[in-house]
Amino acid sequence: MVASTLKPTQILGRILSASLVSLMSLEVLSTAAIGQPPPASVQTKLKVPSTMTSWPFNIPRYLKVPPNFSISVYARINKARFLAVAPNGDLLVSQPSSGKVLIVRSNGSKDPIISDFVTGLRKPHDIVFHKIDNTTYVYISESHQINRFIYNSGDLIAKNRQIVVVGLPDSSTRELKGAYGHELKNIALDANHKLYVSIASTCNACKEDTVSTPKRGAIYQYNANGTNQRLFAQGLRNAEGLAFLPGTNDLWVVVNNRDNIAYPFNDSSGNYGKIIPSYVDNHPPEEFTKVRDGGNYGWPFCNPNPDTSNDLNNMPFDRDYQFNANGSVNCNAMDRISKGIQAHSAPLGLTFLQNTNFPSLYSNGVVAGLHGSWNRQKKTGYKIAYFPWNSTTKTPGEEINLVTDWVVPATQETWGRPVDTVVDLQGNLLISDDYSGTIYKLSYTPTPSQQVKVYKDPNFGGISQSFPTTPGVYKANQGDLNIVGNDSISSLSVPPDTKVRVCQHETGGLCRDYTAGDYKSLGNDLDNIISFIEVK
Repeated sequence: MVASTLKPTQILGRILSASLVSLMSLEVLSTAAIGQPPPASVQTKLKVPSTMTSWPFNIPRYLKVPPNFSISVYARINKARFLAVAPNGDLLVSQPSSGKVLIVRSNGSKDPIISDFVTGLRKPHDIVFHKIDNTTYVYISESHQINRFIYNSGDLIAKNRQIVVVGLPDSSTRELKGAYGHELKNIALDANHKLYVSIASTCNACKEDTVSTPKRGAIYQYNANGTNQRLFAQGLRNAEGLAFLPGTNDLWVVVNNRDNIAYPFNDSSGNYGKIIPSYVDNHPPEEFTKVRDGGNYGWPFCNPNPDTSNDLNNMPFDRDYQFNANGSVNCNAMDRISKGIQAHSAPLGLTFLQNTNFPSLYSNGVVAGLHGSWNRQKKTGYKIAYFPWNSTTKTPGEEINLVTDWVVPATQETWGRPVDTVVDLQGNLLISDDYSGTIYKLSYTPTPSQQVKVYKDPNFGGISQSFPTTPGVYKANQGDLNIVGNDSISSLSVPPDTKVRVCQHETGGLCRDYTAGDYKSLGNDLDNIISFIEVK
C-alpha cells in the first residue's frame, strides 16, 4: 500500500496498514514500507530427548532462531547429509560414509524409527522424488552413477532399481589416481523430466577439469532415463543443492568457490600474486545463481568481485592470477553470478519454500545450509541462511539468518555443521548436520496473543510498548502512547496478517504503512516523532 495523507476519521475507514512520519509537514511517502520476515534473534535452548544426549548434547546447547520458533533434536544419524521427504511423509537421509540411504519414520511421541532404505551404494548423496505419468521414482546419486527406484507409498526399502547414468568420474577414475576433492554428486529433475547432474571439480582450481571428458566443474543434462547426455553449463566449481524455482524450469544452485586465491590486482599495494589472508577471507564469494543452458560461470579463470557498487548482486569478474593473469580468457563473456554469499561459508543444501507448509511469512523464499569455513581467519557460515524471494524479478533478496550459533559466539567452539534442509508435511524445517550426526526440527509456535510492538532503541531493544492486533487507533494526546508521541522510535514489529499505520501527528500528517515483519531501523529520512498509530 502506498502511504497517503489522511486524518484519523479517514484512516479508520481504510484497510489496516502501517506508517511512520518524518518532517513537520504533510509530505506523502511515495512507496510503502515492505516488511521482511524476522531474522534469527532469539537465543533458544535446543530441546533434546533423553535418549539423544550424547555429544554435543551432553551439555545444554542453544541456537538462535526467529521469534515464535522452537528447535529440537529429531533424530541422531551419524554423518547425515542430504534429505528428501517421501510423498507419505517418511524422511530419507543419505549417509555417504556407510554407503546407505536411511529411512526415518515418525513414531508418535517416541523416538523416530530409523532403518536402512538401501545399502551397498558408493557414497550416495542426493535424493530426489520425481513422478513421471503414474510412476513415482526416487533418484539417488552415487559418486560414479545415478540410480532410480520405483517408489510406492509406504515402501520401507528401495525396490526395482534402475541404473540410469553410468561412468561418472570419481576417485576410482584411472586418470585421477584416487584423488577427487568433490566426488559426491548432486541432482535435480525439471517439469519436462530432464535430469541434471553436477560433476564437481577434482581440485581447488585447475585447468585439467575444463578439458576432461566429461568436463568437471560442470552440470550435465540427461533424459529422465539417463539417455541423451549433454553439457548444460560449466565454470561451476562445486555446484551443490540443485533446485528448481517452483512453477518454473529455472535451475538454481549454490556453489562452493575456490580457496587461497592470490591477490589479482597489479596495484601499488605490492600484493600482486600473493596469498594475503585478509584478502582470502572475503574472496571470492560463494555463489547462489541461476544457471542457464549453455552458461559459463567463470571457474577457474574468472572470480566474482564483491567489492564494487553491485555488492553481492550480479557481480563483475576479476581475472584469476593463477590461471588467467594475461586475460587470455575473456571474463566479460562469462555469465554473472546472481547472488554472492560470504566467502568460505560452504553452501550445500538449497530448498525453495514456495508450495510447502512452512509458515506463510517465510514461504516466499529459499533457504541454504551453510556448512561453515575451514580456511578463514574468523569462522563464517555454520548456519541456515534465508533469502526472501522477489516474485517480480524472480531473484533472491538480501540474505538474513534463519538459524545460527552452531559456533558458540563467545568461545568459537564448533559443535555442528548444517548441510541440507527439507520441509516436512507438517510444515517443520528439518535440518541435517553431518558433524554432530543430527537431524533437527525447526517448528513455528505462534504465541496465542500476537501484538504490534514498538521499541525505543534499534534492534528491538530498550523501552517497548505493545498494541493488540484488533482494530484500534492510538494517539499521544489521549495518553495511549507511552513511549512514542514526541519520543524517538527505532524498531517496529508487526505480526503476520497484520498491517499498521504510524503517523507523525495526531491529525495524521505524513504516514507510512507497514506490513508483517520486523523493522529495526525506522526513519533515517524521518525525525522519528510518532504520535499516531492505527491497527485495523
